[in-house]
Amino acid sequence: MRGFDLTPTRGLDDCVIGTLADRAALDRAMEKIECVIHLAATPDDDDFLASLLPNNITGLFHTMEAARCAGVKRMVLASSGQVNWWQQFTGPFPIRPEDPVSPKAWYAATKMFMESIGRTFVEMHGMSVITARLGWCPRTPEQVSEIAASEHFRDVYFSPGDVGRFFACAVEAPESVRHAIVYGVSRALVQAKFDLSSAEKLLGYVPQESWPTGCSDF
Repeated sequence: MRGFDLTPTRGLDDCVIGTLADRAALDRAMEKIECVIHLAATPDDDDFLASLLPNNITGLFHTMEAARCAGVKRMVLASSGQVNWWQQFTGPFPIRPEDPVSPKAWYAATKMFMESIGRTFVEMHGMSVITARLGWCPRTPEQVSEIAASEHFRDVYFSPGDVGRFFACAVEAPESVRHAIVYGVSRALVQAKFDLSSAEKLLGYVPQESWPTGCSDF
């Protein structure tokens, strides 16, 4: 396993330091790699020209091209449940991967672009691409408080433990899975917002946790 980040990856001796704008660093990171889990991005709405465009669009271009040139066999791409934002509040539930998208704003639009180009790499370059529309895995104590205050957000919570299990399943999914868009989330407490049946069928992922398990890690 190799890490690629702005800082050294905890627990990994093999890691490359760089940004998504550093194509040479990305090329080094892709050497002899069979599967890439692409998580690097501006993770929510931000200034489009200053942040979302370079990180979520240009950075995606460099990442996908570096992977293609290195012969990477599978990409696991982190999309977001925000691509179905408005349906989350109106239904019908659970939201299926084939339902029409209803993006929240520009961040979600960058994820829709990523989903589209992922399919392109399947068809044009023979790569396996699994796109994960993720629930909310909080990154700060403030985000934990936001989730705690909302029944809706508690139902789209994605615990750290389930996150790890989900991505392990995506990496180890059968080679026959050439292209898939699936949801990744923990068990809902009240109303399941996302349909996890395709994640279970294709990847073998079944959530084991629900809110507030794991939130004390933040």
